[in-house]
Amino acid sequence: MSFDEPINRFGTHSVKWDMMERLYGVPAKDGLAMWVADMDFRPPACVQAAVDKMAAHGIYGYFGDDAAYLDAIRWWMATRHGWDVAREDIFTTHGLVNGTGLCLQAFTQPGDGVVLTTPVYHAFARTIKAAGRQVVECQLTNTNGRYEMDFAAWDAQMTGTETMFILCSPHNPGGRVWTAEELRGVADFCIRHDLILVSDEIHHDLVLSGAQHHPMATACPDIRDRLVMMTATTKTFNIAGAHIGNVIVQDPALRAKFAAVIMAMGISGNSFGMHMATAAYSPEGAAWVDDLVGYLDGNRRILDDGLNAIPGVRSMALEATYLAWVDFSGTGMEPAEFIARVEKSARIASNHGISFGAGGETFLRFNIATPRALVVEAVSRMQEAFRDLQ
Repeated sequence: MSFDEPINRFGTHSVKWDMMERLYGVPAKDGLAMWVADMDFRPPACVQAAVDKMAAHGIYGYFGDDAAYLDAIRWWMATRHGWDVAREDIFTTHGLVNGTGLCLQAFTQPGDGVVLTTPVYHAFARTIKAAGRQVVECQLTNTNGRYEMDFAAWDAQMTGTETMFILCSPHNPGGRVWTAEELRGVADFCIRHDLILVSDEIHHDLVLSGAQHHPMATACPDIRDRLVMMTATTKTFNIAGAHIGNVIVQDPALRAKFAAVIMAMGISGNSFGMHMATAAYSPEGAAWVDDLVGYLDGNRRILDDGLNAIPGVRSMALEATYLAWVDFSGTGMEPAEFIARVEKSARIASNHGISFGAGGETFLRFNIATPRALVVEAVSRMQEAFRDLQ
């Protein structure tokens, strides 16, 4: 397929495009939707063929005999990430936000503190608060446009009421791919403070040139007794609407606790998502992902070159994901002003940085998983909206 192909998503119940004008005031007639983290690309042909086969059969009953589905997950983790997983380690959830909520129910109690390294994916804090737990913001250090972890500062914040650490790896919205040494630091931090570690690795397949992702399970195998891994096909293959995710628990005691919550909540797999995931985790799917990552890398360079040419604007170096994290602090503008320029003048809908927690106040997040012509157009509009600075 060609990632350059424009696909009109208006009128398809796309939250990204059909809700843009209502939520951001960006006009549907000529606005650019660069906020919600899904892609404007069709998934690989093998995924579409799986859906077509279901539609042709015409009966949509319960999914049974999940051996091929589980083995597809195992094959992907082994061949793409060097990580051996057993069938019994894998739980299917309705996406990873759902997986996060299930982890909170299984491994924490109301009132417990849950550590987030902010700024970070906004659904974590929303889910933690809704579950009656406390968000503990351990802020990342922005060192010359690169996020780093300050474990000494975080140690000083701990009160003993914290029971869980949620890691976003690779990081959303900063695009960092954590090094093996940094992951070791996270593991040691969790050991020091007796925390369950939930590693959300949903973007692990979308690593750009020059970076290498390390699964926490292989980087720090000695913490298996406190580690929960979360992965998914949804971001990788643009099938987020299938609401399917993998929660992988390799420790028997943790696995039993998680299984009890799954049972108590009556959760079973979405058959559409399971067929799609089985098809996606295949050699054909892998080849598509390799092409996708190359295309995203090209979009990243165009956006970075264009926005970094605007005085006071800096796009954080993106190592993974398709989500550019752009800092406007150098413009000297308050958020209301630079947001207005982006939404009213440039007619672009992007995520407001404040929603990602402490440290995000001067940022906006832009989704670059769209045909290249739209990225070029977005850069042109942004340069025009901030032309008085140049």
